Amino acid sequence: MSRESRAVCVPFGCMRVPNARDLDPIPKRWTRSDRLLEPMTSRSPRAPVLVFVLLLLQPSPPAAVQMSDVAALAAEPSVRAALDATRRSEEDTIQEQIRLCEIPAPPFGEAKRAAAYAQAMRAAGLTNVRIDATGNVLGERPGRNPRPHLILSAHLDTVFPLEVPVRVTRDKNWLHGPGIGDDCRGLAVLLAVVRALNAAQVRTNGPITFVGTVGEEGLGDLRGVKALFAGPLRKSDLFVSVDGDRYGITAVGVGSRRYRVTFRGPGGHSYDNFGRANPVHALGSAIARIARLEIPAVPRTTFSVGRIGGGTSVNAIASEAWMEVDLRSSDAASLSQLEAGFQASIRAALEEENTRRKNHDALTVDIEQVGNRPAGRTATDSRIVQTTIATLNALALPVTLDEGSTDANLPMSLGIPAITVGGGGVGRDVHSPRESFDTTDSWRGTQLITLLAVALSR
Repeated sequence: MSRESRAVCVPFGCMRVPNARDLDPIPKRWTRSDRLLEPMTSRSPRAPVLVFVLLLLQPSPPAAVQMSDVAALAAEPSVRAALDATRRSEEDTIQEQIRLCEIPAPPFGEAKRAAAYAQAMRAAGLTNVRIDATGNVLGERPGRNPRPHLILSAHLDTVFPLEVPVRVTRDKNWLHGPGIGDDCRGLAVLLAVVRALNAAQVRTNGPITFVGTVGEEGLGDLRGVKALFAGPLRKSDLFVSVDGDRYGITAVGVGSRRYRVTFRGPGGHSYDNFGRANPVHALGSAIARIARLEIPAVPRTTFSVGRIGGGTSVNAIASEAWMEVDLRSSDAASLSQLEAGFQASIRAALEEENTRRKNHDALTVDIEQVGNRPAGRTATDSRIVQTTIATLNALALPVTLDEGSTDANLPMSLGIPAITVGGGGVGRDVHSPRESFDTTDSWRGTQLITLLAVALSR
């Protein structure tokens, strides 16, 4: 998962948005409170008072879904019991987060963690738990009616190859280990939501499908969520991915296209065969041309040559040289324009090297697409975004709007209302072996996803 955003402040608080020109108009009435709600129990008389004060001080979000609606929902006895249960059981959620994270789940190697997650889903009380042909883990929680059908997901995979140790250490409130926040946090929160809803006997109007997806990171290319929406779940009504820390709403999906480019030639001795076309030289020329590509400032559009390789020896003309390239934008047209510039750079580099060495065997180039994440967005005035904002306000949590590349990209591109939301806590050094997660008040994220699941399933 990756997110990019910038802060925009309004009365009573701040929001974080990717770029004001890239989003629908943002109502200036969205607010937050600096004071957090206490858990709502029968022994906590301040909770109703705080809700009342918040209703007086905070203007409501401009949509059919009001903060007062969600606050009233949170005050229902069964829902209140579920929210209280999430706080009481947060240490169990943290232990689940650690346990899952210590099961390796490298790209295209998620099977072991998937099997453990399926077992945990069954233990939590989900029905029809299964692992599909792609490796996704699915479990069902029926509702009173077939609609609205909510998909609540987190991803099983990490960016780390199998050789990276995944042992988690704990220092007071801090957990340290690769993938501990992205996305072991999301996986654990989903299970906590199931247990809380079942313990409190909360009945939702629509069904919820809980999913642990594969292939969200790197060259996984969203293969898990692509498989989900190629089947019957294509007809689902709402999609929420729980990914990473804090509470941000990702409503803009940054699209990406990834390529592996390989130049090939006859190779030879660096001295005896000097003058032959050199794949490494062509590769270097291509990289230099890509680095000079002009891109728009708005919408944000980026490129990166992430990996290079090739050659056999310092005193040999390489027979092969390759690179992997990442192209991104939140706007499909800008991404296509960048892609055209990238392709032109490769062709120009190939022609240049072959023209210089025209008396020898020519180079060839293979441009292989290894990733295609569609761009997409969910309107800020949509029910799913407005309900999430109202839920954050009802729990006195900050409202931020982000853009990023997550599992939600795919349903967004299909026109299905979709967002990604953080699972609470604070993460650091994501996608690094030094990744860590601060569990201080992380129960607030578990409460957020629990209340949001109920609100969206009404």
